[in-house]
Amino acid sequence: MINPFRYGGVVGKDAFCNRKRELADLIRAMQNGERLFLYSERRMGKTSLVRLALTKLPKKRFLGAYVDLWATDGEASFATSTAKAISEGLGTTADKMLRAARQFFHSLAPTVSIDASGNPQLSFTAARSISSGPGLREVLEAPAKIAARRSRRVAVVFDEFQRILEYGSDLTERTLRSVIQNQRDVSYIFLGSRKHLVQRMFLDKSRPLYRAGAHYPLGPIDSKDWLPFIQGRFRKSNKQIDAELISEICNMTGGHPFYTQHFCHAVWEICESGKRATSSTLESALNLLLERESYAYTALWESFTMNQRRFLTGLASSPERPEVYGGDFVSRHNLRSHSAVQRVVNTLLERDVIDHDNSSLLISDRFFKIWIRQAGTGTP
Repeated sequence: MINPFRYGGVVGKDAFCNRKRELADLIRAMQNGERLFLYSERRMGKTSLVRLALTKLPKKRFLGAYVDLWATDGEASFATSTAKAISEGLGTTADKMLRAARQFFHSLAPTVSIDASGNPQLSFTAARSISSGPGLREVLEAPAKIAARRSRRVAVVFDEFQRILEYGSDLTERTLRSVIQNQRDVSYIFLGSRKHLVQRMFLDKSRPLYRAGAHYPLGPIDSKDWLPFIQGRFRKSNKQIDAELISEICNMTGGHPFYTQHFCHAVWEICESGKRATSSTLESALNLLLERESYAYTALWESFTMNQRRFLTGLASSPERPEVYGGDFVSRHNLRSHSAVQRVVNTLLERDVIDHDNSSLLISDRFFKIWIRQAGTGTP
């Protein structure tokens, strides 16, 4: 049988555990032409959720454009990626895509080619005017023009939106703020997986996008919602798992969708058909996961300085979210000073090893946290 627990990559509706309220909120924001900053830890399911929301919009009244900014490195690639996503939303055939691209993005010199599978591939040549502003403005003004000419509302999603902070200037932010504030029939959903950067973009008064939209943090899923989801999938596979074991899984993963599904994937894999998962099954599944990640975790651990190792050991071993700048935490883990902790935190945040968790911090990879606790690192 196919393992019913999915993790990694974009997943469809059937793979979701709950998220009904969040999905409804996203659909409503798109329908109402809102601007929404949706942010969370990595692998929390933002992309899958927002792409599902786009499919729920009535096609006769809405146009959806999903723009992945991960591979962009400046205003030019931002503009061409956005133009490509919008054009592909306007047509499925090569002729329709090219016609739409030429109508709304004529300065980007659009062309269409056919890939090895016979599918049309739209590409653009970035004009010099993008770096100076006019070309970028043309791209960002297109959704409102499309809404007016085709009598359809437009929903634009920018994924990995914090990427624009690395462009070297704030031209994209400034142009976005200038253009979108007057677009009534266009919604913008900005997704970010580096919370501290996304929060800085819309909470820092010095940033162009300060308070440009509502913020929507996406958190983990409660264990009460995981219970029927996990038990139901085991049951359909002629396997059983008790509520106590599911609670134990959720305690280890914090209800994070990726790590919970990953853990359950391993438990399901080990549990035999017609059998009930036990504590021994969970232990074997955890050992299997840690064994598979051991090489990567060891290499990552060896890349840290001694102070970084001490800090992570303290964070991993604390039963509650600790006050990492407090004197007790600093002295107990031989971290020397508050300023030394601050330097460690800044570096680990930049490397996505840790993330903010309300007033404290957490280790982003739940299995890495367990590995640190169990590996006997012997950090002095």
